[in-house]
Amino acid sequence: MAWRIRDRATFEALRRPDRRARRGPVTVTYTAVGGDREARVAYAVGKRVGKAVVRNRLRRRLRAAVEGVDGLSPGAYLVAADAAASGLSYEDLRTRVATAMTAASGERQR
Repeated sequence: MAWRIRDRATFEALRRPDRRARRGPVTVTYTAVGGDREARVAYAVGKRVGKAVVRNRLRRRLRAAVEGVDGLSPGAYLVAADAAASGLSYEDLRTRVATAMTAASGERQR
């Protein structure tokens, strides 16, 4: 299970990432924040993706894809997507998110 990022200090830490991985239109930024015992995730979907309905749909799909990723390292993740991500099938989006998250955290794909 992934928790939401709410504190400003974590967002500031994500601006200076430890690791970053890009898989097509999905970019994942990872930083190991001291004291975290679970994975925490934030989402970035810009206005270039489309109107609010399209952005919110993509954000919900990203959230569902992240929930399907098992064994995430503790720390903070920022999952960002560009306009091409809204056209991907869910399976393709889920695969890209999972591989980017494991690559950013430095783990091997299972």
